Amino acid sequence: MKWVFWSSVVLIAYTYAGYPLWLYIRSRGHARTVAAGGGVYPSVSIVMAVHNEADVLAQKLRNLTELDYPVDRYEIVVVSDGSTDATDQILAAHADERTRTCIVSEHCGKAAALNLGIQSARGDILVFTDARQFIETGALRYLVANFADPSVGCVSGELILGETKPAQGSSGLGLYWTLEKKIRQWESATGSAIGVSGALYAVRRELAVPFPIGIILDDVYAPLHVVKRGKRVIFEPRARFHDRLSASSHEFRRKVRTLTGNYQLLRLAPWLLTRSNPVLFDYISHKLLRLVAPFALAAVLIGSLFLRGAIYEVARVVQIAFYASGALTLLRFRLGALSRLADASLAFVVLNTAAVVAFVYFVTGKKEVWVR
Repeated sequence: MKWVFWSSVVLIAYTYAGYPLWLYIRSRGHARTVAAGGGVYPSVSIVMAVHNEADVLAQKLRNLTELDYPVDRYEIVVVSDGSTDATDQILAAHADERTRTCIVSEHCGKAAALNLGIQSARGDILVFTDARQFIETGALRYLVANFADPSVGCVSGELILGETKPAQGSSGLGLYWTLEKKIRQWESATGSAIGVSGALYAVRRELAVPFPIGIILDDVYAPLHVVKRGKRVIFEPRARFHDRLSASSHEFRRKVRTLTGNYQLLRLAPWLLTRSNPVLFDYISHKLLRLVAPFALAAVLIGSLFLRGAIYEVARVVQIAFYASGALTLLRFRLGALSRLADASLAFVVLNTAAVVAFVYFVTGKKEVWVR
């Protein structure tokens, strides 16, 4: 029992503190620069798959046409995947020589829609985005400038989360996302990021691979294939786009979907766990250990309940207090100066519970065709 307890403690500590600390130290001593260029504008195709996005689509199309990039050097390719609202009518109204659309009558899923968009695209650089997020005017230029460096194969933009009315426990989720961005930035500084921000990232056309039908994490699948072919995946903090931070319940569903996608990747790309993966260490540390962490947390809690000794008693009290603060936050109790810690506790519990649910979904085969 003691061996299980301490092994679990080490795993948890490494996953949430040790690996980020190692990345920070590595980035300080072994940073790799990117020879980003200016004044050269390769042709760009912005590819977007939509399904029933009538509420935000017209605004997003205006956003894309106002980006700071030579108008004759980029096109917009939109695939409507079996939309049943006014999406198709909005696309028809905005279609011109720079904005091309593909209407699919049957709902086939995001991966199939993206594949159609890739086939239709003409640009040397493919930029993927989603309908809801607002892209800053200079983001495309900053994103594409990194491709002046021939070692770069994929570039991710930076997601800025904001909201008008903070949801219960949302500051904890925001803290988690802040740490996640730092991890990607440090990975990028020393080699390649493990995954990109799915609502804004770019790939060299010759490195783009077809997405397997039904894939959840196209924003991890695509960059890892870029790394496999010897090119870097870069995080570009100046290429910013904005999204709102939803209530905890919505974020929970989104996180379940994301973590289920991590399990799915192991089935779709088993080479990720072999030496064919140039970033095997970072992939395991960043993605896979988070899938194991909830079970390690359970082992630590159970161990502290049954093992005898002062250190186990302290561990028991600390865990109960930590989880209780998250529960009180969920029940909307005000904790004063401890509110920030309680929010972090709630976010931690939500994310690890999502990992357990994702495991159940993967084992039982539950899946969704479209990820909005």
